Amino acid sequence: MEGHAPRPAPGSPAALGYRHPAEWERHAATWLAWPHNRRDWPGKFAPVQWVYAEIVRRLAPGDRVRILVQDARHEALAASQLRRAGARLERVEFFQIETDRGWCRDMGPIFVVREQPAPRAAIADLHFNAWAKYANWRKDARVAGELARRLGMPRLDVRTADGRPFVLEGGAIDVNGAGVVLTTEECLLDPTTQVRNPGLTRDEVERALGDALAVRQVVWLGRGIAGDDTHGHVDDLCRFVNPTTIVLCQEPDGADANHRPLAENRERLEGLRLADGEKAEVIALPMPEPLWFDGLRLPASYANFYIGNEVVLVPTFNDPRDREALGILGECFPTRTVVGIHAVDLVWGLGTLHCLTHEEPAV
Repeated sequence: MEGHAPRPAPGSPAALGYRHPAEWERHAATWLAWPHNRRDWPGKFAPVQWVYAEIVRRLAPGDRVRILVQDARHEALAASQLRRAGARLERVEFFQIETDRGWCRDMGPIFVVREQPAPRAAIADLHFNAWAKYANWRKDARVAGELARRLGMPRLDVRTADGRPFVLEGGAIDVNGAGVVLTTEECLLDPTTQVRNPGLTRDEVERALGDALAVRQVVWLGRGIAGDDTHGHVDDLCRFVNPTTIVLCQEPDGADANHRPLAENRERLEGLRLADGEKAEVIALPMPEPLWFDGLRLPASYANFYIGNEVVLVPTFNDPRDREALGILGECFPTRTVVGIHAVDLVWGLGTLHCLTHEEPAV
């Protein structure tokens, strides 16, 4: 699907005039789910809650923050910690909706917007199944539909050409808001490991992405980074920072497991022409030194940043390369404040800032 798209399926977001905005477009809110599943951060659950509080504190001046909690007791706990951390609670709303694990980027709703015939937002329901890996996903899978009901938004059920639910996590894609989506073959096309949509061909996946996101071009990268529990999410290695500029992680150490996959992805982007014909600019982003805990390599990456209305939150790892990554992203976002968030404890859950957050675009 290069530069054009087939006619969208009837009833799909694209057919109804909706598109997936870029993350840097204005937000109505940022969504999070307050942590509750201790198995995601064994031995580190207490400090992780304070990292969440710092995320909210940094976002709240520019973004309304909407937080999923399990129940009233969980809400009171979250509010207490936010208050102690100095977050602006008048900018926070709680929604009591049970979740299994709460990685908002992946299980949370993908919001789409349209300008005509009347401006409005809707929720594209992409049928979360816990990365085709874990058994506890049914509560998470109901979140999109429940939020559509509570927010009064249309819920748009995204299906494949043969009528099956199309499974897609938010971390598997990155859009430029102008018809282009980045993703990886490892995540969406691997026929044997963590298979989201069994039997779907490349063309069928591209068709479903076009229906769901109103994109005209799918840019396929190869493999993701070492330690990635999702099997190749693009938000750990490559991101748009404006409609024509991409940051891509690189690893110069030839002995590191990330060196070859990231170099191959760089080759794929060389000379890339985007859907509007403009050549993409590719900026190198460093990788932190390998981070291990209890014998497990963790998916530490500076590419897992989140773009708020006024700030860009970047995971940092007590690493000499933190400063370099913050400087590069600072140049990419000159109108926003780039802020480092300590993520050494957070990444023990196998994800960091982008994995936890999901933007709700303004209409």
